[in-house]
Amino acid sequence: MKLSEFDYDLPKELIAQFPSIERSASRLLVVDSSSLLHSSMAKFGDFLLDGDVLVFNDTKVVKARLSGKKLTGGKAEILLERSVGKGEALCQMKVSKPIAPGGFIEIADVDRKIEVLGRSGEFYHLRFPYEPMDFFEDHGQVPLPPYIERDGIEEIDPKRYQTVYAKNPGAVAAPTAGLHFSTELMESIARKGVEISYVTLHVGSGTFKPVRAEEIEEHEMHSEWLNIPKETSSSIREAKSDGRRVICVGTTSLRALEAAWNGEQVAEGWAETDIFIRPGYQFNVVDALLTNFHLPKSTLMMLVSAFAGKKRIFDAYGEAIREGYRFFSYGDAMFLRENICSP
Repeated sequence: MKLSEFDYDLPKELIAQFPSIERSASRLLVVDSSSLLHSSMAKFGDFLLDGDVLVFNDTKVVKARLSGKKLTGGKAEILLERSVGKGEALCQMKVSKPIAPGGFIEIADVDRKIEVLGRSGEFYHLRFPYEPMDFFEDHGQVPLPPYIERDGIEEIDPKRYQTVYAKNPGAVAAPTAGLHFSTELMESIARKGVEISYVTLHVGSGTFKPVRAEEIEEHEMHSEWLNIPKETSSSIREAKSDGRRVICVGTTSLRALEAAWNGEQVAEGWAETDIFIRPGYQFNVVDALLTNFHLPKSTLMMLVSAFAGKKRIFDAYGEAIREGYRFFSYGDAMFLRENICSP
């Protein structure tokens, strides 16, 4: 399929620059094969059934963005991808000119410099003064996506660009469908008899990487770490055996479950995945998906098109634009309540 098939026109004013006043105040477009229903996240529980398994990604966003400068004075912006050894990490780096191995980056108010060890594909291999995750936590900022066009982060961002159930540090971007859930909403859903389960998938900086291949099959996905707890694997196995629904909150939860499918069940434990879900993919685990609205020509547009059918997704996006829904990370939500799997 062609990349251009996943493009659409979005008025700039519909790109949400701030979160809603309250987490569950976002609008919700409910999509199935025959209807488009306008609702709100506060009423999301109305669309769930006793016995459903609702799966959340409990990754925690770290302060993964650093601002520094080269020894020559030029600016350097660093975005953490992952730690790879004692004091070392792979990072995206935005600089005016590439930095050769042996070069250094200075960070304000830090005596010791970051050393450039080399390149690993699109990433720089860097050595930090101490453990990278701790260094970023001490000196970094919340890595808001590039389409949130503000001068720096606001006081609200460190809290609202994090889910209320975030537990395991390691993500450089939030699993944004989960941002709509308050503790109160989760408790009310649990009282309906919905079983809440968790996976961990650490969203990497490659999530911001644009698709450049016109033939989408040629696109190479970045890899990410995931973990399926034993209790989650068991819950899903029992639900599938009983004919109950498995519903994912966000595309990261969905990717984790589908990547962990071993042909018989969702395998527990840690693994690395670069799964690329696009039209034609046959889903093995997930029955319904809550997700935000995604960027044109992105792998996530391809994923939701694979799940609900490309025509149905574009019909839903057209309706959302006409009705003034808010798009992307701080925007509104869409509930795909069935796997249509049509072209």
